[in-house]
Amino acid sequence: MDESYDAIVLGTGLKECIISGLLSTDGKKVLHLDRNDYYGGESASLDLEQFYKKFKGASPPQQFGRAKDYYIDQIPKYIMANGQLVKILLHCGVENYLDFKQADGSYVLRDSRIYKLPATDKEAIASKLMGLFEKRRCRNFFIYIQDVDENNRATWKDRALDTMTMQELFESFSLDRNTWEFIGHALALHTDDKYLGRPALDTVRKVKLYHESFARYGQSPYIYPLYGLGDLPQAFARLSAVYGGTYMLDTKIDEIVYENGVVAGVRSGDKVAKAPIVVGDPTYFPDKVEETGKAVRAFCLLNHPVPNTNENGSCQIIIPQRQAGRNNDIYVFVSSFTHNVAPKGMYIAIVSTTVETGSPEQELKAGLDLLGPVLEKVVDVVPTYKPKTDGKEERVFISKSYDATSHFESTTADVMDVYERITGHPLDLTKKRRDHTEQEQ
Repeated sequence: MDESYDAIVLGTGLKECIISGLLSTDGKKVLHLDRNDYYGGESASLDLEQFYKKFKGASPPQQFGRAKDYYIDQIPKYIMANGQLVKILLHCGVENYLDFKQADGSYVLRDSRIYKLPATDKEAIASKLMGLFEKRRCRNFFIYIQDVDENNRATWKDRALDTMTMQELFESFSLDRNTWEFIGHALALHTDDKYLGRPALDTVRKVKLYHESFARYGQSPYIYPLYGLGDLPQAFARLSAVYGGTYMLDTKIDEIVYENGVVAGVRSGDKVAKAPIVVGDPTYFPDKVEETGKAVRAFCLLNHPVPNTNENGSCQIIIPQRQAGRNNDIYVFVSSFTHNVAPKGMYIAIVSTTVETGSPEQELKAGLDLLGPVLEKVVDVVPTYKPKTDGKEERVFISKSYDATSHFESTTADVMDVYERITGHPLDLTKKRRDHTEQEQ
């Protein structure tokens, strides 16, 4: 450890492992440290024994079967099939280390009923979410969105998408507010209604992404790794190691070393590793982050699929804020034996949201009520943080905490922001990374 490096990364959460992999393939000499004796940090998947010990301080009941047959994500999220995380995976060649399977369905709650989300103009016509005339208006909206080419203003058809608000775009198609709601929150994945007052182009991009992701497989826009998300950080860690990155687990970080107000390295015991750049998650920099709120998650074990989801073994249900009388959406993430994260016949449902009151568990009620009988429930409330500065002056670059959403879009946005702050240029996903298959041989 007593060496000099181009960058030191603290924590082996998914964001930090992606950054480590990207910097390593950029030719940087990277040292990656973690206080834990396992990879993944908050984004690790736990077997049932680990899960019970962490949250209940006991061993699991025998009725649930072998503990090793469970892979319970602490930060449950689906991956948009054509989203930025998939592009990063392909960009780096990391997809070769993992096996993915499509999620079975994507749903939204309206008036206490679960509905399948329409993703295309044809599905809009068949959807039970809308009445006859609204279906036609929604179909016309979807056709318009699919035809928009961001770089060809002629396809915008006299609508100034870069200046008109999203509310104005909705109104131009005479869509009602219930339709705005499922498009904005369940297709575009906005977490609140502020997007309605912003330029429409951003939401158009997000709806197009949903359509394109859905089109890749035709059942839902989401994919998910077999055996859970825990292998994702390790895949990027492996990429970094292939390019010479050094990993040290179970390593206590005693001090972040500065010289003249700029980071110079880190100290562990009597050993100091030097580097002009230090990257890490918020837990390593308590004095340089500020709390942004809290996320609450209820981890539930079921022996049946979630009712009214077509017997699906995996799905996402989004409860828009207005449906629950809240300021933030509620998310229901469901996985099961179909993705090898539980024994045959067992399901894992995780309900999450951003905390707004002093009764976090009660805030999840609208989601918990959808699950049917629950065999076990564990509720976890965690604070969320963001860095106080962009880190450019001290050369310390800190990621944000994982939010309550059940998809990776905000996570990958943060990764790309950290990468740009470090390097001074955006991550170019069109540029081919060096082939690392030969590096491993």
